[in-house]
Amino acid sequence: MAPVKALKPLRRQKFWLLLWCTAVLGVIVVCLVPPPPLALPQNSDKVEHFLAYFLLAGSAVQLFATRRALCVVALGLVVMGIGIEGLQGALTETRMADPMDALANSVGVLAGMLTAFTPLRDLLLRLQPR
Repeated sequence: MAPVKALKPLRRQKFWLLLWCTAVLGVIVVCLVPPPPLALPQNSDKVEHFLAYFLLAGSAVQLFATRRALCVVALGLVVMGIGIEGLQGALTETRMADPMDALANSVGVLAGMLTAFTPLRDLLLRLQPR
């Protein structure tokens, strides 16, 4: 199969892209199903939001080769985070829309995208067998 130009020259490009898309879908599902009954400190979910979006954005840096693709992914993840917050308020009775969650999501996306400016940006490429 021909490589996808927006992706880095990874072995099994489509596998990695499918895995990333599955992670995105997983975040959407987890954010829209009823939350488990856990006794967590107030506002600790902001850390969870940050980490989830940091990991999605940081893993996108591992996959996507072009600045344009990374900008599209970053914008898409920010819009997704805002949209999920809206859906939580509109569609669920067990969750509520929280602008601070959307902010934590967006900050996570920014932090994950900033890994593109570090030596970690090609970690997945360096780890693949030659």
